[in-house]
Amino acid sequence: MKLATVAFYGFALGLLAIGLRELLTGFEENRCSMTYMFEYPEYRRVALPRRVARLYPAYGLYLYGEGLYAQETRALKLTGAPVLFLPGNAGSYKQARSLGSVALRKAENMEGGLHFNVFTVDFNEELVALYGGSLLRQTHFLHESIKAILRLYKHLKTPPQSVVLVGHSMGGVVARALFTLPRFNPNLVSLIITQASPHLAPVLAMDPYLLDFYSTVRQKWVNQANKLRNVTVLSVGGGYRDYQVRSGLTSLPCPPGDPNKLSLVATAVPKTWVSTDHLSIVWCKELVLATVRAFFDLIDPETRQFTGNPEKKMTVLNHHFIRHPVRMLGETQDTSISILDFPEAWSEVNTLRLAYSTPKEGQVKYFLFALSSRRKAYSHFYCRSNNMEMSSWVYGCVHKNGTSCVHAVDLSMGTELLPPYKVLILSLSDLSSITHLVVSASNLNGKQFTVECEWQRQESQTLSVPVPHVLSFGLTASDVTLNSSGLLHTIELQHFHQVYQAFRFNVASQCKVHKDRLPSVYRLKVPWFREDSLTTATVPSVTELSGMLHTSRPDNTSGVLLQLHTAPNCQYKVSVRTSLPRVLGQILRFCGPTVPVYTAVTLLLACGGQLSSILNSRSAADMSQVVAKGLQPHKVSISVCVLHSLLSCSWFQEVWSVLCLPPMDVLPPTSPDMTFHEGVTPAEEWPHLLSPLLYVLGAAVAYWGCTLLSLIIRLISLMLALFHRPSISRDCGTLQPRTQLLLTLCLTVLGGTCCGALSIIASFLFHLYRVLRLQMTERSLSHMLNLAPRKHTEVKNGTILSESHNSSKEYSGAPLLSECALQEVRDDLQLHLTLSALFMLPVMLGAPSFLHWIRNLRYSTQLDPDPCWPHIVPLIIVYMLLINCNTLKLSHSKLLSMTTCLPLPLAITMAVFSPLHLYRITYFLLAGLVPLALCCLL
Repeated sequence: MKLATVAFYGFALGLLAIGLRELLTGFEENRCSMTYMFEYPEYRRVALPRRVARLYPAYGLYLYGEGLYAQETRALKLTGAPVLFLPGNAGSYKQARSLGSVALRKAENMEGGLHFNVFTVDFNEELVALYGGSLLRQTHFLHESIKAILRLYKHLKTPPQSVVLVGHSMGGVVARALFTLPRFNPNLVSLIITQASPHLAPVLAMDPYLLDFYSTVRQKWVNQANKLRNVTVLSVGGGYRDYQVRSGLTSLPCPPGDPNKLSLVATAVPKTWVSTDHLSIVWCKELVLATVRAFFDLIDPETRQFTGNPEKKMTVLNHHFIRHPVRMLGETQDTSISILDFPEAWSEVNTLRLAYSTPKEGQVKYFLFALSSRRKAYSHFYCRSNNMEMSSWVYGCVHKNGTSCVHAVDLSMGTELLPPYKVLILSLSDLSSITHLVVSASNLNGKQFTVECEWQRQESQTLSVPVPHVLSFGLTASDVTLNSSGLLHTIELQHFHQVYQAFRFNVASQCKVHKDRLPSVYRLKVPWFREDSLTTATVPSVTELSGMLHTSRPDNTSGVLLQLHTAPNCQYKVSVRTSLPRVLGQILRFCGPTVPVYTAVTLLLACGGQLSSILNSRSAADMSQVVAKGLQPHKVSISVCVLHSLLSCSWFQEVWSVLCLPPMDVLPPTSPDMTFHEGVTPAEEWPHLLSPLLYVLGAAVAYWGCTLLSLIIRLISLMLALFHRPSISRDCGTLQPRTQLLLTLCLTVLGGTCCGALSIIASFLFHLYRVLRLQMTERSLSHMLNLAPRKHTEVKNGTILSESHNSSKEYSGAPLLSECALQEVRDDLQLHLTLSALFMLPVMLGAPSFLHWIRNLRYSTQLDPDPCWPHIVPLIIVYMLLINCNTLKLSHSKLLSMTTCLPLPLAITMAVFSPLHLYRITYFLLAGLVPLALCCLL
């Protein structure tokens, strides 16, 4: 039975390890280019008013500079456009050097001395993603920093009226929180660019301050969306390499009709097309270049500051981050094509496809495609060129003279950049006033490139393929073969719209004739969120793609599309299989924060099992056995599902609201439309088997964590045994009543005046010392019994007969004294080992606030606000009382039978209300530990 238990939990641990490996390493290698400083970076501190410096001694404001620019700005007489960088969780203000250095280098080539002043804020590298008590303080300091920056430009005739904010991680959330301040002028910030910022919800809800902060920001931006309509916000997610903040959380929680809010993933950004981890998104050269280019295009030439026109800002951001056509909207360009000088440059194409490579020498070349004969048979015109210069190249002929076009309109604005070439797809239904299409293949600079164009019928080049079920485990595959000679094929992936689905796409290309071809591009296009991923492959080749989603489909929009930009006259075979490791990785990416909840549920039920063993047999069971039995999905998960079903009934919802119960938060939302505080996740969003799976993973963490804890205690007890005399008493490590009272008072005062987590950790260490002493005593008694002379005994009629004496001697029916003492110590040891595992949970939940307090100890000895303070007093009292607890006291307690009934309902309640509010775990543990502590007294 024990072997089967170890095998089961070993298998569960293996699943967890596979999922973690896929989450942490199962992605493409980092393809970002590093940004380098050409000169030594300098950070000049900006003096703040005394009042601000006194209120925020741990924070600072700096101006970034290099070389000559750093010397010129020493007096802080600035003339550029202000940009302020905000670091994130544990982020350094020096992370602004990538943005600042690239902006300085690009400004050297600009006419008129146009440049930016890049400022950066030092938030003391605080852990604001785990401790939310300092978020509001950071927001107020940011407000003061913006006012200080704008004061530096008062000497200019046209000083800037606003500052552009670039926020990384939690810095982006703080940037949006500015608008919640009552005295903040919204005109001070007109553009915010965030990088890997979790806007929808915190990654881990470790304290209520974090959730309150998010709730305030959300209400401001959703309820007052009309007032903030002129504020442009761009949110960029890192992709699958960022396992700290999944890209679904970077979606902005704003009304869908707001045109000034953009959310996307770095893999979909033109000229970037890479996934970044949580830190590299700051220095990734491809993304930094896109940001700096957008900044220069946002400058108003008259004021030499950032434009305040919302339409202009969105046009620029769409150009650099969404589509990147040949020119931005609003730019005028001559669309007349002259034929007087080059009448021989025109060629009319009568075939269905054009494939043309320019010669080495420069020439003027135009290809003419007649629309009249193609409108009925074809729906689209497709054209691509590996000439990546951003210039107009496709026109619609309005006035034709002979074999050439006299006047044309530019149709190149629909051009889209792909990694190896630019592509334009025109719908013929939108070209009713145009008679011919003109494709320019001119290479006046002598640069060689290739142009490929064709007429397309969209219906014949679109296939629909159902994806395998997620429980197929990769044993079945959906295959499709493309024999068409077209340049673009689209495969609609049916039933692929949930984040827990993950697939492997194998695309094999074969060509009958071997020749130089443009590479193929495979694009996974998600209609409801800008999270497209692109892969470039040579022809012929076999390429494997990952099919995963950052967000689930929010409505009945079309499914995921696999676009294949193919080579002509080649065959492509696409195979789709479910990938079990990637499914596990997706589950941990979205539901990983709920695993600690199920670990706590397992430990709470294990404590209940230990108490039941003491109640029934007056002895404690082995810790590994009770923890193994803590996995009870038939009781916990089924109860949670029943509550979900009842909440779909209106009468139960009314009862729920009358009782003032908070909404259930069993599993996290997966769609941008589902807010963090909306309550119950729809049943159809997650499969019903997911909760039991997470329970199994949490139980595996509890089982092997307790095994590791037991091993560590054994090792530490061996070292402590050198400094302690051997003991044979079960009361070793206990405290006198006066000592208990004194310690309780001291730790309470310590927690109230310094840090509550410090008192909790100290209380846990006192209890840990009790466990170590029991472990040493158990070892001492075991050695004593092993060294004692062995006596063969025989039990007969309630007497023990020993063969070591000639005359029989009658004893009482109780075992030998040393064996009784050993069994008592072992019972107490197993009880306190179980309690230690349970006591570690409040310690781990309070660790972020403890680390924050240590980092700020030189500025303040008291943590304010302290998330541990509401429960510090009962928790310390429970820890102190349970130090002296033993199985004998519990077995004689009148409250034990009632206490053993509490863990199961508490575990169910914890599974209902804690997955999205981890700090609530401590409250449910207290509800079970307080009656247990009373059992030691009554």
